[in-house]
Amino acid sequence: MKESKLIEMQNRVEALGGAVTRLINEVNNLKDLSIGTMELVKKLPDYDKALEELKEQYKKDKDKDESI
Repeated sequence: MKESKLIEMQNRVEALGGAVTRLINEVNNLKDLSIGTMELVKKLPDYDKALEELKEQYKKDKDKDESI
């Protein structure tokens, strides 16, 4: 291969590596945000009641999907 082609490929690999690093950082930030949001929601009044309603709705939807 020509040296210029190898240099071009190396630059692309480095760019892809940088993009993957940014994506990993963004996923970690989103994970932290989602955990924080979940902890906040748990402190809201009537959280337990709402959670039970969601569980019941999930069971109903699951049963409905299985019967089709």
